[in-house]
Amino acid sequence: MRNPRLALALVVVAWATAAFAQSGPEAARAYREAHESAILRDFSELLRRPNRAFTPEARGTALFIRDRLREVGVASRLLEAEGASPAVLGVLEVPGAQRTLGVYAHYDGQPVDPSQWTHPPFEPTLYSRALESGGQPIDFPADGAPVDPEWRLYARSAGDDKAPIAAALTVLRAFGEAGIRPTSNLVFLFDGEEEAGSPHLGAFLRNESKVFDAVDGWLFFDGPSHASGRPQLVFGVRGSFGLEITVYGATRNLHSGHYGNWAPDTGNILARLLASMKDDDGTVLVKGWYESFEPIGAEERAALATMPDWDAELKRELGLARTEGQPQSLPERLLAPALNVRGISSGNTGSLARNVIPNTAVAALGVRLVKGNTVAQLRGLILDHIRAEGFHIVEREPTMEERLAHSRLVKVTGGEGGSVAARTSMAEPFAQSVIGAARAAADRAFGEGSLVLAPGMGGTLPLHLFTELGKPAVITPIANHDNNQHAADENLRVANLWYAIDLFAALTTMPPTDR
Repeated sequence: MRNPRLALALVVVAWATAAFAQSGPEAARAYREAHESAILRDFSELLRRPNRAFTPEARGTALFIRDRLREVGVASRLLEAEGASPAVLGVLEVPGAQRTLGVYAHYDGQPVDPSQWTHPPFEPTLYSRALESGGQPIDFPADGAPVDPEWRLYARSAGDDKAPIAAALTVLRAFGEAGIRPTSNLVFLFDGEEEAGSPHLGAFLRNESKVFDAVDGWLFFDGPSHASGRPQLVFGVRGSFGLEITVYGATRNLHSGHYGNWAPDTGNILARLLASMKDDDGTVLVKGWYESFEPIGAEERAALATMPDWDAELKRELGLARTEGQPQSLPERLLAPALNVRGISSGNTGSLARNVIPNTAVAALGVRLVKGNTVAQLRGLILDHIRAEGFHIVEREPTMEERLAHSRLVKVTGGEGGSVAARTSMAEPFAQSVIGAARAAADRAFGEGSLVLAPGMGGTLPLHLFTELGKPAVITPIANHDNNQHAADENLRVANLWYAIDLFAALTTMPPTDR
């Protein structure tokens, strides 16, 4: 076990006395190349710790991260509230720094079903290649042994989202040994509830406003690299909310022989309602759906034009003969609000199918918002569409009087919460500084011209909580695109961890030119 007080003292002494012979990225890479085996082992220790939000184990993981931050000179503590998984707050003040960078990542992970995993999800297992490419389990290397960057480390949260934490710790340890100071003050915020919607994050930001108001711009270390495998920066996320709609027939399931052709067929009613919302090309038919979102700027349009044309490769990988909205590309489609059916239930299928007409049919809808949309606005448009299709809407189980009064009856629940989209302009000075530093790191790790600039991503992060405070935020993904995020056998390609170290070192030593 490391001695935290001794480690902190060494960091302070090194930063106070060293002549800066190396750049930050050079020092971080040299340290990584000399300690690759140890870095993997340290990362595996973090991955061993269960981290589902709102569980007792989550607090233990937060304490582990807090103590590791302290070892590398970061003043850190937990942010706690009743019923919350703690967030980890760390502050590193650099004498003379003219800018304060916020670093966001999350340590919590998705729920796991161990029966679906090749190995237990919290027993990190190293593989010679990806499982689907014939990789085999291998031992963790001894100190000084070569490390293949194509190895994969399998564990829950390997790709989403503990790797940035491991990278940050490695870089700060490297800086301490080399006597290099970051060019910015650093504020670390490691969320313990991101996979659960970050319900307490807004309160933490308000309660610690003195710390967070000092931040000039945020780096969100989350998400995968581009589908081509190239590194990317992302400048926006979509918001999301869900709805559940239930259509009603008889008060009980009916024998299809005795009542078929007479009793309303709930599965068919639901199918027709869903089909009325979207055409065969994927265009949402809900009136007003595309009228309220904010258009992208010139820099974002230019970035779209230079992004890799990867749709054909993705279609082959995913077995798709066609896509919605074609010929529009996937990046273009991510900049418009989306409406999808997440699930349908009505009766049974296969060996459980029965000769009945189900009394209800249920669909779960998923809505993705883009900047300019609100949850209330899009939810309202969907309700208006359902009414226009001739349905009477209730928000609870209908009464007998309502059943007898309305031939088309639907219950709609959900959608009162959700999150909104957010996007930082690529023309923003902070964004331009991040682009310059990240481009240098990507060139070093993946080759010249490899960095992809994406105006937005399809997923959702609590970005709006920061941009609503007037703080620019840029998403800096590091995980491999095929990391099985949220699924069984989640993994991280070792080369992507090395890139995370390069990237964090570059961003924390970039010139403070954006103020």
